[in-house]
Amino acid sequence: MARTQQFDLPRFFQALGDATRLRLLNLMGEQEVCVCYFVEILGAPQPKISRHLAYLRNAGMVSARREGKWMHYRIEAPPHPGAAQVLQQTLHSLKDDRTMQADRARLTKACCSPSRYALDGAPMPTDVATSCCEAGR
Repeated sequence: MARTQQFDLPRFFQALGDATRLRLLNLMGEQEVCVCYFVEILGAPQPKISRHLAYLRNAGMVSARREGKWMHYRIEAPPHPGAAQVLQQTLHSLKDDRTMQADRARLTKACCSPSRYALDGAPMPTDVATSCCEAGR
């Protein structure tokens, strides 16, 4: 019989208690984002970004997918109903924060002109790529 792992609520809240992790969640929003965009937008070294993403994965709120050399991250609803609601409200409240708004604007600009940000060849987040194409940028 398989043993089910219990959701770690304290780890979940600890994950939300870090500004870098909140910025990562904000950038993911409703889309899947390649780690290279996080590095570029946040201006942090790749190992630091990867450690924070691993923390979010272990806290049950982010999933990862590899595509060739690229790692893509997406927000995933935690299995705990209360935690899922807290995450949803947290993401909603981040939309009003100026730092978070600036991060999202930089992500959009980076997606619309990847050569300017040393991101040529990097896979674009789907929602941002669509909005850039629709805006005619």
